[in-house]
Amino acid sequence: MPELLVLYYSRNGATRRLAEHVALGIEAVAGCAARLRTVPPVAAVTSVAAPPVPPAGAPYVEPRDLDECAGLALGSPTRFGNMAAPMKHFLDQTGAQWQNGALAGKPACVFTATASQHGGQESTLLSMMLPLLHHGMLIVGIPFTEAALSTTTGGGTPYGASHVAGSGAARPASEDEKRLAVALGRRLAETAARLAR
Repeated sequence: MPELLVLYYSRNGATRRLAEHVALGIEAVAGCAARLRTVPPVAAVTSVAAPPVPPAGAPYVEPRDLDECAGLALGSPTRFGNMAAPMKHFLDQTGAQWQNGALAGKPACVFTATASQHGGQESTLLSMMLPLLHHGMLIVGIPFTEAALSTTTGGGTPYGASHVAGSGAARPASEDEKRLAVALGRRLAETAARLAR
């Protein structure tokens, strides 16, 4: 059974909840499973930024998660139109996977949550694609054949799933945002299954 890695960073829970919807889409594809993982936070003083095991939620990612996955869904909140520092810090440490081609030829997608409607969703999604392209991954997005992409008044882009969470992640995901996150996960899994044939 191919496992697809859903790797995210979430400070207030909005990106984590979006990751769970992406995972639902992955698991809707027969024979596919989602492996949820998160990255630890970083701190200005780097003596100890986080405990070795998170107190709740998904476990921290390990290099073998990248080696073993059949595909990757990468999610981060938006920070000034870019991915959050903990995700970038993690990706900066994947030189060994780049060198041995662990991710080359595998499908990938991206997702994000922002506090505001114009908080840089699309630029964040594009910024997360860049290291994945350097790894040789095959990027999948959301085609306009997904009707919710044309009707959403919140998040959702052809570059990937997104959610306008409001300040402190107070706003729950809309039905369109959820539907598009599930569709993205399903598309990632279907692509991985086709590539495995």
